[in-house]
Amino acid sequence: MFVDQVKISVKAGNGGDGMVAFRREKFVPNGGPAGGDGGRGGNIVFAVDEGLRTLMDFRYQRKFKAKHGGNGGIKQMTGRGAEDTIIHVPQGTTIINAETEQVMGDLVAPDDSVIIAHGGRGGRGNIHFASPKNPAPEIAENGEPGQEFEIRLELKVLADVGLVGFPSVGKSTLLATVTSAKPKIAEYHFTTLVPNLGMVRLPDGRDFVMADLPGLIEGAATGVGLGFQFLRHVERTRVILHLIDMSGLEGRDPYEDFEKINQELMTYDPDILKRPQIVVANKMDMPDSEDNLAKFKEDLKQDQMLAQAPEIYAVSALTHKGLTPLLQRTADMLAETPQFPVKQPEVATKAEYDFKPEPEFTITQDANGTWVLGGEKLLKLFKMTDINHDESLLRFTRQMRGMGIDNSLRDHGAKNGDLVQIDDFSFEYMA
Repeated sequence: MFVDQVKISVKAGNGGDGMVAFRREKFVPNGGPAGGDGGRGGNIVFAVDEGLRTLMDFRYQRKFKAKHGGNGGIKQMTGRGAEDTIIHVPQGTTIINAETEQVMGDLVAPDDSVIIAHGGRGGRGNIHFASPKNPAPEIAENGEPGQEFEIRLELKVLADVGLVGFPSVGKSTLLATVTSAKPKIAEYHFTTLVPNLGMVRLPDGRDFVMADLPGLIEGAATGVGLGFQFLRHVERTRVILHLIDMSGLEGRDPYEDFEKINQELMTYDPDILKRPQIVVANKMDMPDSEDNLAKFKEDLKQDQMLAQAPEIYAVSALTHKGLTPLLQRTADMLAETPQFPVKQPEVATKAEYDFKPEPEFTITQDANGTWVLGGEKLLKLFKMTDINHDESLLRFTRQMRGMGIDNSLRDHGAKNGDLVQIDDFSFEYMA
Protein backbone atom coordinates (compact mmCIF):
# COMPACT_ATOMS: atom_id res chain seq x y z
CA MET A 1 0.00 0.00 0.00
CA PHE A 2 1.30 3.46 -0.92
CA VAL A 3 0.99 5.80 2.08
CA ASP A 4 2.20 9.38 1.59
CA GLN A 5 0.69 11.28 4.53
CA VAL A 6 0.52 10.39 8.23
CA LYS A 7 0.20 12.16 11.57
CA ILE A 8 2.35 11.07 14.52
CA SER A 9 3.46 12.36 17.92
CA VAL A 10 7.08 12.61 19.08
CA LYS A 11 8.49 13.21 22.56
CA ALA A 12 12.15 13.87 23.26
CA GLY A 13 13.69 12.50 26.42
CA ASN A 14 13.73 14.46 29.69
CA GLY A 15 17.04 15.42 31.18
CA GLY A 16 18.22 13.37 34.13
CA ASP A 17 17.65 14.71 37.67
CA GLY A 18 20.44 16.40 39.55
CA MET A 19 21.41 14.84 42.87
CA VAL A 20 21.65 16.07 46.45
CA ALA A 21 24.75 14.44 47.94
CA PHE A 22 27.65 15.26 50.23
CA ARG A 23 31.18 14.01 50.53
CA ARG A 24 31.42 11.22 53.08
CA GLU A 25 35.08 10.37 53.24
CA LYS A 26 37.34 9.46 56.10
CA PHE A 27 39.52 12.34 57.29
CA VAL A 28 37.47 14.87 55.23
CA PRO A 29 35.24 16.62 57.75
CA ASN A 30 32.51 18.86 56.36
CA GLY A 31 33.21 17.67 52.82
CA GLY A 32 30.53 19.86 51.29
CA PRO A 33 28.05 19.24 48.47
CA ALA A 34 28.99 16.67 45.84
CA GLY A 35 25.78 15.96 43.92
CA GLY A 36 26.28 15.42 40.19
CA ASP A 37 24.27 16.80 37.27
CA GLY A 38 21.75 14.78 35.26
CA GLY A 39 22.50 13.63 31.73
CA ARG A 40 20.96 15.05 28.56
CA GLY A 41 17.74 13.54 27.28
CA GLY A 42 17.66 11.91 23.85
CA ASN A 43 16.68 13.88 20.76
CA ILE A 44 14.13 12.79 18.16
CA VAL A 45 15.98 12.72 14.84
CA PHE A 46 14.48 12.07 11.39
CA ALA A 47 16.88 10.65 8.81
CA VAL A 48 16.55 9.50 5.20
CA ASP A 49 16.54 5.78 4.44
CA GLU A 50 16.92 5.23 0.69
CA GLY A 51 15.39 1.77 1.03
CA LEU A 52 11.99 3.17 2.02
CA ARG A 53 9.42 4.20 -0.58
CA THR A 54 6.28 4.95 1.47
CA LEU A 55 5.23 5.98 4.99
CA MET A 56 3.49 2.64 5.48
CA ASP A 57 5.38 1.77 8.68
CA PHE A 58 3.85 4.76 10.47
CA ARG A 59 0.38 3.27 10.05
CA TYR A 60 1.28 0.83 12.84
CA GLN A 61 3.38 3.03 15.13
CA ARG A 62 2.31 6.61 15.68
CA LYS A 63 4.01 7.51 18.99
CA PHE A 64 7.77 7.85 19.39
CA LYS A 65 9.55 8.60 22.66
CA ALA A 66 13.25 9.09 23.22
CA LYS A 67 14.98 7.85 26.38
CA HIS A 68 15.54 10.05 29.41
CA GLY A 69 18.98 11.09 30.58
CA GLY A 70 20.55 9.34 33.55
CA ASN A 71 20.33 10.90 37.01
CA GLY A 72 23.35 12.55 38.57
CA GLY A 73 25.40 10.55 41.06
CA ILE A 74 27.51 11.03 44.13
CA LYS A 75 31.04 12.47 43.97
CA GLN A 76 29.93 14.98 41.34
CA MET A 77 29.30 12.24 38.78
CA THR A 78 27.23 13.36 35.81
CA GLY A 79 24.44 11.07 34.63
CA ARG A 80 24.69 9.27 31.33
CA GLY A 81 23.35 11.14 28.31
CA ALA A 82 20.61 9.29 26.43
CA GLU A 83 21.10 8.16 22.86
CA ASP A 84 19.07 9.89 20.17
CA THR A 85 16.05 8.11 18.73
CA ILE A 86 16.45 8.01 14.96
CA ILE A 87 13.30 7.67 12.86
CA HIS A 88 13.89 6.62 9.26
CA VAL A 89 11.73 8.11 6.51
CA PRO A 90 11.79 7.94 2.69
CA GLN A 91 13.71 10.46 0.65
CA GLY A 92 11.42 13.40 -0.14
CA THR A 93 9.64 13.55 3.23
CA THR A 94 8.49 16.92 4.56
CA ILE A 95 7.95 17.26 8.33
CA ILE A 96 5.25 19.76 9.35
CA ASN A 97 4.17 20.92 12.81
CA ALA A 98 0.54 19.82 12.95
CA GLU A 99 -0.41 22.69 15.28
CA THR A 100 1.33 25.65 13.63
CA GLU A 101 1.57 24.22 10.06
CA GLN A 102 5.21 25.31 9.88
CA VAL A 103 7.70 23.14 7.97
CA MET A 104 10.17 21.74 10.52
CA GLY A 105 12.31 19.82 8.04
CA ASP A 106 12.52 18.76 4.40
CA LEU A 107 14.59 15.67 3.73
CA VAL A 108 15.49 15.46 0.04
CA ALA A 109 19.16 14.40 -0.07
CA PRO A 110 20.23 10.78 0.62
CA ASP A 111 22.16 11.76 3.76
CA ASP A 112 19.72 14.38 5.13
CA SER A 113 18.75 14.33 8.80
CA VAL A 114 17.17 16.84 11.16
CA ILE A 115 16.53 17.08 14.91
CA ILE A 116 12.81 17.67 15.34
CA ALA A 117 12.47 17.46 19.15
CA HIS A 118 15.40 18.36 21.39
CA GLY A 119 16.02 16.42 24.57
CA GLY A 120 15.97 18.30 27.87
CA ARG A 121 19.20 19.30 29.61
CA GLY A 122 20.13 17.54 32.80
CA GLY A 123 19.18 19.09 36.12
CA ARG A 124 21.93 20.62 38.23
CA GLY A 125 23.20 18.87 41.33
CA ASN A 126 23.45 20.59 44.69
CA ILE A 127 27.11 21.51 44.12
CA HIS A 128 25.87 24.36 41.88
CA PHE A 129 23.78 25.92 44.66
CA ALA A 130 26.51 26.25 47.29
CA SER A 131 27.14 29.79 48.50
CA PRO A 132 28.81 31.47 51.50
CA LYS A 133 25.37 31.82 53.10
CA ASN A 134 24.38 28.24 52.35
CA PRO A 135 27.50 26.07 52.02
CA ALA A 136 25.56 22.79 52.31
CA PRO A 137 22.43 23.23 50.12
CA GLU A 138 19.86 20.51 49.82
CA ILE A 139 18.72 21.82 46.46
CA ALA A 140 18.89 20.04 43.13
CA GLU A 141 17.03 20.42 39.88
CA ASN A 142 15.00 17.82 38.08
CA GLY A 143 15.82 17.37 34.40
CA GLU A 144 14.36 19.72 31.84
CA PRO A 145 11.37 18.21 29.97
CA GLY A 146 12.05 17.18 26.39
CA GLN A 147 10.19 18.83 23.54
CA GLU A 148 6.94 17.25 22.41
CA PHE A 149 5.14 17.76 19.09
CA GLU A 150 2.27 16.51 17.01
CA ILE A 151 3.69 16.38 13.49
CA ARG A 152 2.50 15.51 10.02
CA LEU A 153 4.71 13.65 7.56
CA GLU A 154 4.13 14.24 3.86
CA LEU A 155 5.96 12.26 1.21
CA LYS A 156 6.40 14.06 -2.11
CA VAL A 157 8.00 11.81 -4.70
CA LEU A 158 11.39 12.96 -5.93
CA ALA A 159 10.90 13.12 -9.67
CA ASP A 160 12.50 15.51 -12.14
CA VAL A 161 9.63 15.19 -14.61
CA GLY A 162 5.94 14.77 -13.80
CA LEU A 163 3.32 13.40 -16.18
CA VAL A 164 -0.06 15.09 -15.71
CA GLY A 165 -3.30 14.84 -17.61
CA PHE A 166 -6.79 13.41 -17.60
CA PRO A 167 -7.27 9.66 -16.97
CA SER A 168 -6.53 7.37 -19.93
CA VAL A 169 -4.48 9.88 -21.93
CA GLY A 170 -1.52 7.48 -22.02
CA LYS A 171 0.67 8.52 -19.06
CA SER A 172 1.27 4.96 -17.88
CA THR A 173 1.93 3.77 -21.42
CA LEU A 174 4.50 6.52 -21.94
CA LEU A 175 6.23 5.72 -18.65
CA ALA A 176 6.36 2.00 -19.46
CA THR A 177 7.74 2.76 -22.93
CA VAL A 178 10.60 5.08 -21.97
CA THR A 179 11.58 3.46 -18.63
CA SER A 180 11.73 -0.01 -17.11
CA ALA A 181 8.78 0.76 -14.81
CA LYS A 182 5.78 -1.56 -15.02
CA PRO A 183 2.69 0.51 -14.20
CA LYS A 184 -0.76 -0.97 -14.58
CA ILE A 185 -2.23 -0.26 -18.02
CA ALA A 186 -5.84 -0.98 -18.90
CA GLU A 187 -8.74 0.34 -20.98
CA TYR A 188 -10.53 2.11 -18.14
CA HIS A 189 -10.07 5.24 -16.07
CA PHE A 190 -8.01 5.47 -12.89
CA THR A 191 -5.86 2.42 -13.50
CA THR A 192 -3.08 4.39 -11.79
CA LEU A 193 -3.90 4.74 -8.10
CA VAL A 194 -0.43 5.65 -6.80
CA PRO A 195 2.52 7.56 -8.29
CA ASN A 196 4.85 5.39 -10.36
CA LEU A 197 8.52 6.27 -10.87
CA GLY A 198 10.91 5.31 -13.64
CA MET A 199 14.41 6.25 -14.74
CA VAL A 200 14.84 7.59 -18.27
CA ARG A 201 18.32 7.06 -19.77
CA LEU A 202 19.26 8.75 -23.03
CA PRO A 203 21.93 7.52 -25.46
CA ASP A 204 24.08 10.60 -24.74
CA GLY A 205 24.45 9.57 -21.08
CA ARG A 206 21.90 11.92 -19.57
CA ASP A 207 19.19 10.53 -17.30
CA PHE A 208 16.29 11.77 -15.17
CA VAL A 209 13.46 10.44 -13.02
CA MET A 210 9.93 10.51 -14.45
CA ALA A 211 6.76 10.15 -12.38
CA ASP A 212 3.38 9.02 -13.66
CA LEU A 213 0.89 10.78 -11.38
CA PRO A 214 -2.70 9.57 -10.93
CA GLY A 215 -5.12 11.10 -13.41
CA LEU A 216 -6.55 14.50 -12.57
CA ILE A 217 -10.12 15.52 -13.24
CA GLU A 218 -12.02 18.78 -12.98
CA GLY A 219 -12.35 19.74 -9.31
CA ALA A 220 -9.30 17.74 -8.20
CA ALA A 221 -7.86 20.68 -6.23
CA THR A 222 -11.04 20.79 -4.12
CA GLY A 223 -11.06 17.07 -3.37
CA VAL A 224 -12.77 15.51 -6.39
CA GLY A 225 -11.37 12.19 -7.59
CA LEU A 226 -7.83 11.08 -6.79
CA GLY A 227 -6.06 14.23 -7.93
CA PHE A 228 -6.17 16.17 -4.65
CA GLN A 229 -4.51 13.30 -2.83
CA PHE A 230 -1.55 13.31 -5.21
CA LEU A 231 -1.31 16.91 -6.42
CA ARG A 232 1.40 17.50 -3.79
CA HIS A 233 3.74 15.23 -5.75
CA VAL A 234 3.80 17.75 -8.60
CA GLU A 235 5.56 20.21 -6.25
CA ARG A 236 8.88 18.36 -6.52
CA THR A 237 8.99 18.17 -10.31
CA ARG A 238 11.01 20.68 -12.32
CA VAL A 239 9.46 20.01 -15.73
CA ILE A 240 5.84 19.04 -16.42
CA LEU A 241 4.84 16.88 -19.37
CA HIS A 242 1.18 17.61 -19.99
CA LEU A 243 -0.31 14.69 -21.93
CA ILE A 244 -3.30 15.38 -24.15
CA ASP A 245 -5.38 12.72 -25.93
CA MET A 246 -5.53 14.03 -29.50
CA SER A 247 -7.65 11.17 -30.81
CA GLY A 248 -10.92 12.63 -29.50
CA LEU A 249 -12.36 9.12 -29.19
CA GLU A 250 -13.94 9.85 -25.81
CA GLY A 251 -15.71 12.94 -27.14
CA ARG A 252 -13.60 15.41 -25.15
CA ASP A 253 -12.08 18.55 -26.61
CA PRO A 254 -8.25 18.47 -26.27
CA TYR A 255 -7.95 22.19 -25.58
CA GLU A 256 -10.67 22.10 -22.92
CA ASP A 257 -8.81 19.24 -21.23
CA PHE A 258 -5.61 21.29 -21.33
CA GLU A 259 -7.34 24.30 -19.76
CA LYS A 260 -9.05 22.28 -17.02
CA ILE A 261 -5.87 20.52 -15.88
CA ASN A 262 -3.93 23.78 -15.77
CA GLN A 263 -6.77 25.35 -13.80
CA GLU A 264 -6.53 22.57 -11.22
CA LEU A 265 -2.76 23.01 -10.95
CA MET A 266 -3.17 26.77 -10.50
CA THR A 267 -5.90 26.31 -7.89
CA TYR A 268 -3.62 24.00 -5.90
CA ASP A 269 -0.52 26.21 -6.24
CA PRO A 270 -0.22 29.09 -8.77
CA ASP A 271 3.58 28.75 -8.75
CA ILE A 272 3.35 25.34 -10.41
CA LEU A 273 2.39 26.97 -13.71
CA LYS A 274 5.66 28.93 -13.63
CA ARG A 275 7.55 25.70 -14.25
CA PRO A 276 8.47 24.62 -17.78
CA GLN A 277 5.65 22.69 -19.38
CA ILE A 278 5.68 20.62 -22.55
CA VAL A 279 2.45 19.61 -24.22
CA VAL A 280 2.65 15.98 -25.30
CA ALA A 281 0.07 15.42 -28.04
CA ASN A 282 -0.40 11.67 -27.61
CA LYS A 283 -2.21 9.02 -29.67
CA MET A 284 -1.16 10.61 -32.97
CA ASP A 285 -1.52 7.18 -34.61
CA MET A 286 -5.32 7.61 -34.54
CA PRO A 287 -7.25 8.85 -37.65
CA ASP A 288 -8.50 12.27 -36.47
CA SER A 289 -5.46 13.22 -34.38
CA GLU A 290 -3.81 15.45 -37.00
CA ASP A 291 -6.94 17.58 -37.44
CA ASN A 292 -7.46 17.81 -33.70
CA LEU A 293 -3.82 18.86 -33.20
CA ALA A 294 -4.16 21.66 -35.76
CA LYS A 295 -7.27 22.98 -34.01
CA PHE A 296 -5.52 22.66 -30.64
CA LYS A 297 -2.63 24.83 -31.83
CA GLU A 298 -5.06 27.52 -32.99
CA ASP A 299 -6.91 27.49 -29.68
CA LEU A 300 -3.63 27.58 -27.75
CA LYS A 301 -2.77 30.98 -29.26
CA GLN A 302 -5.62 32.46 -27.19
CA ASP A 303 -4.42 30.94 -23.91
CA GLN A 304 -3.76 33.52 -21.18
CA MET A 305 -3.10 31.20 -18.27
CA LEU A 306 0.56 30.30 -18.90
CA ALA A 307 3.37 32.87 -18.85
CA GLN A 308 4.61 31.60 -22.21
CA ALA A 309 3.20 29.26 -24.82
CA PRO A 310 4.34 25.69 -24.19
CA GLU A 311 6.19 23.65 -26.76
CA ILE A 312 4.16 20.88 -28.42
CA TYR A 313 5.49 17.45 -29.32
CA ALA A 314 3.32 15.06 -31.33
CA VAL A 315 3.95 11.47 -30.22
CA SER A 316 2.45 8.04 -30.06
CA ALA A 317 3.39 6.19 -26.89
CA LEU A 318 2.02 3.01 -28.45
CA THR A 319 4.12 3.08 -31.65
CA HIS A 320 7.05 5.04 -30.06
CA LYS A 321 6.76 7.74 -32.73
CA GLY A 322 8.27 11.11 -31.71
CA LEU A 323 9.50 9.98 -28.28
CA THR A 324 13.22 10.57 -28.85
CA PRO A 325 12.93 14.32 -29.64
CA LEU A 326 10.55 14.70 -26.69
CA LEU A 327 12.95 13.09 -24.21
CA GLN A 328 15.94 15.03 -25.53
CA ARG A 329 14.11 18.34 -25.19
CA THR A 330 12.95 17.36 -21.69
CA ALA A 331 16.56 16.69 -20.65
CA ASP A 332 17.60 20.08 -22.09
CA MET A 333 14.91 21.84 -20.04
CA LEU A 334 16.00 20.03 -16.88
CA ALA A 335 19.56 21.27 -17.37
CA GLU A 336 18.24 24.85 -17.49
CA THR A 337 15.75 24.60 -14.61
CA PRO A 338 16.83 24.88 -10.94
CA GLN A 339 15.31 23.09 -7.97
CA PHE A 340 12.16 24.70 -6.59
CA PRO A 341 12.01 25.33 -2.81
CA VAL A 342 9.38 23.62 -0.72
CA LYS A 343 6.49 25.97 -0.19
CA GLN A 344 5.49 26.75 3.39
CA PRO A 345 1.85 25.89 4.08
CA GLU A 346 -0.34 28.97 4.32
CA VAL A 347 -1.44 29.68 7.86
CA ALA A 348 -3.91 32.32 8.93
CA THR A 349 -1.85 34.43 11.36
CA LYS A 350 -2.17 37.92 12.79
CA ALA A 351 -0.07 40.74 11.45
CA GLU A 352 3.41 40.81 12.91
CA TYR A 353 2.81 44.03 14.84
CA ASP A 354 -0.14 42.37 16.65
CA PHE A 355 2.08 39.64 18.09
CA LYS A 356 1.70 39.14 21.82
CA PRO A 357 4.13 36.91 23.74
CA GLU A 358 2.77 33.99 25.69
CA PRO A 359 2.14 34.92 29.36
CA GLU A 360 4.55 33.44 31.88
CA PHE A 361 1.62 32.01 33.83
CA THR A 362 -2.16 31.70 33.74
CA ILE A 363 -4.69 31.62 36.57
CA THR A 364 -8.11 29.96 36.35
CA GLN A 365 -10.57 28.63 38.91
CA ASP A 366 -12.27 25.26 38.53
CA ALA A 367 -15.78 24.25 39.60
CA ASN A 368 -14.55 23.27 43.07
CA GLY A 369 -13.02 26.67 43.73
CA THR A 370 -9.43 25.50 43.29
CA TRP A 371 -7.08 28.00 41.70
CA VAL A 372 -5.28 26.35 38.80
CA LEU A 373 -1.93 27.77 37.70
CA GLY A 374 -0.64 27.12 34.19
CA GLY A 375 1.68 28.52 31.56
CA GLU A 376 4.63 26.98 29.76
CA LYS A 377 7.33 28.77 31.77
CA LEU A 378 5.74 28.08 35.16
CA LEU A 379 5.12 24.41 34.40
CA LYS A 380 8.71 24.01 33.21
CA LEU A 381 10.02 25.51 36.47
CA PHE A 382 7.75 23.25 38.49
CA LYS A 383 8.79 20.10 36.65
CA MET A 384 12.43 20.98 37.25
CA THR A 385 11.79 21.39 41.02
CA ASP A 386 12.65 18.49 43.31
CA ILE A 387 9.62 18.60 45.62
CA ASN A 388 11.17 15.97 47.90
CA HIS A 389 13.50 18.60 49.41
CA ASP A 390 12.16 21.56 51.37
CA GLU A 391 14.90 23.88 50.13
CA SER A 392 13.94 23.15 46.52
CA LEU A 393 10.31 23.98 47.28
CA LEU A 394 11.33 27.21 49.00
CA ARG A 395 13.36 28.14 45.91
CA PHE A 396 10.34 27.46 43.70
CA THR A 397 8.21 29.62 46.02
CA ARG A 398 10.66 32.50 45.59
CA GLN A 399 10.56 32.03 41.81
CA MET A 400 6.74 32.23 41.81
CA ARG A 401 6.84 35.36 43.95
CA GLY A 402 9.35 36.92 41.57
CA MET A 403 7.03 36.18 38.64
CA GLY A 404 4.21 38.04 40.45
CA ILE A 405 1.99 35.03 40.99
CA ASP A 406 1.27 35.87 44.66
CA ASN A 407 -0.01 39.34 43.80
CA SER A 408 -1.96 38.05 40.81
CA LEU A 409 -3.72 35.42 42.92
CA ARG A 410 -4.65 38.09 45.43
CA ASP A 411 -5.99 40.31 42.64
CA HIS A 412 -8.11 37.40 41.37
CA GLY A 413 -9.71 37.07 44.81
CA ALA A 414 -7.72 34.25 46.38
CA LYS A 415 -7.93 34.07 50.19
CA ASN A 416 -5.86 32.37 52.86
CA GLY A 417 -6.57 28.66 52.93
CA ASP A 418 -7.70 28.44 49.29
CA LEU A 419 -6.36 25.45 47.39
CA VAL A 420 -3.90 26.16 44.57
CA GLN A 421 -2.93 23.53 42.00
CA ILE A 422 0.06 23.32 39.65
CA ASP A 423 0.02 20.27 37.40
CA ASP A 424 -0.65 17.41 39.87
CA PHE A 425 0.65 19.27 42.96
CA SER A 426 -1.65 21.15 45.35
CA PHE A 427 -0.95 23.51 48.26
CA GLU A 428 -2.79 26.09 50.40
CA TYR A 429 -2.55 29.73 49.52
CA MET A 430 -1.08 31.99 52.20
CA ALA A 431 -0.99 35.72 51.50
